[in-house]
Amino acid sequence: MEFQKDNTLLTGRLKSVKYAFLGAVKLITTEHSIMVQFSIGILMTIAGFYFHITSTEWLIQTMAIGLVMSIEGLNTAVEKIADFIHPNYHERIGFIKDIAAGAVFFAALTAIAIGLIIYVPKFL
Repeated sequence: MEFQKDNTLLTGRLKSVKYAFLGAVKLITTEHSIMVQFSIGILMTIAGFYFHITSTEWLIQTMAIGLVMSIEGLNTAVEKIADFIHPNYHERIGFIKDIAAGAVFFAALTAIAIGLIIYVPKFL
């Protein structure tokens, strides 16, 4: 079956958005790490409403949630590709997967720091 690319401006973009949305749903419904990050994102959003954070704090918090979710999604893609290419354990594949996980770690640390900066003063 040959893949036909839709080059029209509107329908091509709508199809791209559709596939991106379906990919996000697949991530949220099948990957445990994304489920955890998504749940934390929802809790932080609820906390934002509860504590009446400022517009600037909303912007930064939203960016942090998006950063973690995006990097986690990319990490999942790297892991799936690596497992597809080499299903058995391989030292170099493990190294690649560790690096991708390290990127998630940096994003998560950044998000934690942002959360602490925003919410610790609300408790003091």
